[in-house]
Amino acid sequence: MFRRIAIATLLAGACLAQSNTQNKPQDKASAKIDIARMEQIVQTYTPDKRFMGAVLVAQDGKILLNKGYGFANLEWDIPNTSATKFRLGSITKQFTAASILLLEERGKLKVEDPVKKYMPDAPAAWDKVTIFHLLTHTSGIPSFTSFPDYRSKEATAMTPEKLVEWFRDKPLEFEPGEKWNYSNSGYILLGYLIEKISGQSYSDFLQQNIFTPLGMKESGYDSNSTVIAHRAAGYSPSPKGPANAGFVHMTIPFSAGALYSTTEDLLRWEQGLFGGKVLTPASLAKMTTPFKQDYAFGLAVETRNGVKRISHGGGIEGFNTFLAYYPDDKLVVVALANINGPAVDQIAGNLGAVARGEQVVLASERKEVSVSPNILAKYVGNYEFSPTFSITMTLEDGRLMTQATNQPKFPVFPESETRFFLKVVDAEVEFIKNEKGDVTQLVLHQGGRDMKGVKK
Repeated sequence: MFRRIAIATLLAGACLAQSNTQNKPQDKASAKIDIARMEQIVQTYTPDKRFMGAVLVAQDGKILLNKGYGFANLEWDIPNTSATKFRLGSITKQFTAASILLLEERGKLKVEDPVKKYMPDAPAAWDKVTIFHLLTHTSGIPSFTSFPDYRSKEATAMTPEKLVEWFRDKPLEFEPGEKWNYSNSGYILLGYLIEKISGQSYSDFLQQNIFTPLGMKESGYDSNSTVIAHRAAGYSPSPKGPANAGFVHMTIPFSAGALYSTTEDLLRWEQGLFGGKVLTPASLAKMTTPFKQDYAFGLAVETRNGVKRISHGGGIEGFNTFLAYYPDDKLVVVALANINGPAVDQIAGNLGAVARGEQVVLASERKEVSVSPNILAKYVGNYEFSPTFSITMTLEDGRLMTQATNQPKFPVFPESETRFFLKVVDAEVEFIKNEKGDVTQLVLHQGGRDMKGVKK
């Protein structure tokens, strides 16, 4: 599906995974970017086809790495290249957010406006829902991709009006503005408003106002019927290797996840957005100011260990994607995959870390140590990260096992008495004790991000 920034899939495919680093960044004057290490990082995921796709790393306008890996089409042995087009999934959301801000700059709306101002027939439950709430995932409108009937409907063409009908009568999950919960419905509604207010289709608005002005000739709204040159086929992993991904009609993801692009076009987008070619400085500041859960308008804006990163990932049938910008370094990292899985998150984060002069330790390079079962037993329990997501630790046959909400169970391997690593994804877990020696927290280290779960 085309969520990707939610915290609820951390272990099986982290939405904000970046890198697992050991050292702080080197001084810029003395740091030499290790392109060979970047290549090694990507190649770690290619032999078993955990990653097929393309990556790009650019700093201050200079492209350091731009290359395709694996196959755009396995049946015809057509390789991926830097010109291959990939479905973006939820990277689409930042284009939707920028479109809303363009309409605001033109006096067509204000992000503080209630949705009902432009949609008089909106349900009473939405009376307090504003455009700002939609942009920041704080509207309380439930995400339709989580509905029980989503799988049965995702292959059916729908108009924006029909999409909105799908979720308009569902009760809110919380009062608008009170909490954060990732909602594809909110971004579908934003696309609906863009069309209603601008008088153009979502696709035409983006083409006229973003793609054409920025020279993004290889980007657009994806289609199930149009022949699109150099578009990759999408795959999903299976016990027998890559399989053709399931079908989703591209009217379904709409303004929440229906765009396609290339690595180079996404570099043009980042240079345009952060170079002042798309929005005014005031609008860009709005777009990149986080509200809750480090989420701004279609972008996650995080500062970890003094490093600021503005990013978003995407996931849709057959494709996973990640796009990141490090403003202090003018660094752009793009990872686009045409096979589902967490590799793009890990690759993108590790590439960004290497580009910043940080030391990266890959999962294959970690060493397991022996830890007493008595110590392991202290870590057994449930660790809550949010009301809807937790990690359960169990001890089975002398091995500590971890299981995230709605995910399979995986072993974790000790590299010290308190720090463990996973092999299925590039992630670590660390147990935190209080002054009495009792275990009170679990910290998930995934891609430079530290996410805390409280032991219940």
